Amino acid sequence: MKFTVLTLFPEFLDAFFSNGIMARALTREVISADSINIRDFASDRHNSVDDRPYGGGSGMVMMPGPLEKAIDSARLSSNCPRVVCLSPQGKPFTQARACELAADRQDLILICGRYEGIDERVYTRQVDEEICVGDFVMTGGEIAAMAVIDAVARMIPGVLGSNESSQCESFMDNRLEYAQYTRPEVYEGMAVPGVLLSGNHEKIRQWRRRSALERTFIKRPDLFDIRTPDSEEKEILRQWCRELEALIHK
Repeated sequence: MKFTVLTLFPEFLDAFFSNGIMARALTREVISADSINIRDFASDRHNSVDDRPYGGGSGMVMMPGPLEKAIDSARLSSNCPRVVCLSPQGKPFTQARACELAADRQDLILICGRYEGIDERVYTRQVDEEICVGDFVMTGGEIAAMAVIDAVARMIPGVLGSNESSQCESFMDNRLEYAQYTRPEVYEGMAVPGVLLSGNHEKIRQWRRRSALERTFIKRPDLFDIRTPDSEEKEILRQWCRELEALIHK
């Protein structure tokens, strides 16, 4: 699967692709990636890529010509790509969407907007999907593009050290991840839960599921609206409620 980022600042992507999981995945050729400078496709001596908006108003708008040429160039080195524009007007990006894009294995061309946005005619002619990483506004789409690439790439087999890693993370089943512990066994008077040291895999599984439920209930109760608790989860929650009631009435 190939990720191509169209940007005015390709150097922003250099560190992202040159370190950590992304670098290892690229070295192993599990994925491929490229960044294209939109300004390389400008047609005047000033390398202009933006101009004033028709109808007036503040700011500048990315011109359709250079951007569309950059998209066409990216298509030449991609396999039936999906063109995605990072935009506050897009659909909210979720773990489920990351999994879908990874499963499709369709090459992605990601457009990083700047200024007041891009000419609407580029959306009409070229863009397959708009993605929003949150209800806030950033200076450009580069950080959003990196977030999408990271989330999608880690769902591709071979990118992470263990496929199990991606299956046990937050939001994979609309639940937050369980609490994690490592050495030392006791830190500042706080000990690792004994069950995690027991070696009993079933008890550890049960503890982790309860931990995930508790964290979801406290921090992101809205996730229960997406997926209601199954029978085991309901029993875990009932037991937790009974324990809380017992503490209250002590």
